[in-house]
Amino acid sequence: MSDGAQDRLDAHCMSRALELARQGLYSTHPNPRVGCVIVRDGQIVGEGWHVRAGEPHAEVHALRQAGERARGATAYVTLEPCSHHGLTPPCAEALVQAGVARVVAAMQDPNPQVAGRGLLRLAAAGIAVHSGVLEGEARALNPGFIKRMEQGLPFVRVKLAMSLDGRTAMASGESQWITGPAARAAVQRLRARSSVVLSGADTVLADAARLTVRAEELGLNAEQTALAMSRAPLRVLVDGRLRVPLEAPFYQAGAALVAACTAAGRERFRAAGHELLALPGSSGQVDLHRLLVELAARGANEVLVEAGPRLAGAFAALGLVDEYQLFVAAKFLGSSARPLLELPLTRMAEAPALKIVEMRAVGDDWRIIAVPTAAS
Repeated sequence: MSDGAQDRLDAHCMSRALELARQGLYSTHPNPRVGCVIVRDGQIVGEGWHVRAGEPHAEVHALRQAGERARGATAYVTLEPCSHHGLTPPCAEALVQAGVARVVAAMQDPNPQVAGRGLLRLAAAGIAVHSGVLEGEARALNPGFIKRMEQGLPFVRVKLAMSLDGRTAMASGESQWITGPAARAAVQRLRARSSVVLSGADTVLADAARLTVRAEELGLNAEQTALAMSRAPLRVLVDGRLRVPLEAPFYQAGAALVAACTAAGRERFRAAGHELLALPGSSGQVDLHRLLVELAARGANEVLVEAGPRLAGAFAALGLVDEYQLFVAAKFLGSSARPLLELPLTRMAEAPALKIVEMRAVGDDWRIIAVPTAAS
């Protein structure tokens, strides 16, 4: 086979592996989403994807389906096969034992416990290895896992809903509903894929928010809905002065983590089934960077911030946002309504620059995905 034909086949098979990996979008936390395809004589003989932590990895599922046909075949994996014993045995060893002749990985594993060791183990066993096929697509599938492994921080996605004049709520705080059902379903899917859904006291008090994933609003098929509902994201409330009472709907919706400036009342929260984390920062505010470090240490890959202009603005001002998802409704709320973000800017030069990476209609509304230019 010519080099060009081989490259096209590799890209085609890796594309299928990525398609499989996306099936784990809602369920693999804290593990990465991974897919695997095993090809022999130009035919797919085995496929698999990682479903959830503690269960077999993608390679194992694909090898089981391939059986003896895996011997002499090529395995396409969206992430370098692991080389260490975790909750499951190393996949690199399983590929060696199966007798595959070649392994193509989309990217190396950023996990320091792997970091090229899986490919080295395969090469040492005489298996041809190649990495970097559709790497951009593979990285886009696991932004949180990669950032957590490389920087010790989760990927922070800020969701904002606004009117055409850039307002998020009436002066009274009323904000339900700016956008329509299709946009709200998209937000539910963002929640479902996230390790953490985070909000502030202002939003929780004004909207009686629960921040739960609602199965009936996901807009997914039965299988994907079941996977999404099998793992609830951790709900986190930033409430520096503990203004939200334990009787609020947010706390009644299940166990939650509250980040405050004080540890006073910790036992009271614990008795109610919640955890109080004291993270005092400057100016009487919660230290948001320390909070993200703590969440990453607990295995959080992606954090979805659904907050009002003050808290969302604080994340932006500290440079902690990786991606903004803005849902824009075709309506005006007027000059007295609340702004999108509270950012104390006085000069045009201070305005944070963003790159719009996607813009599309969502029902009657529009979704804009933008990233800080330094992170693009």
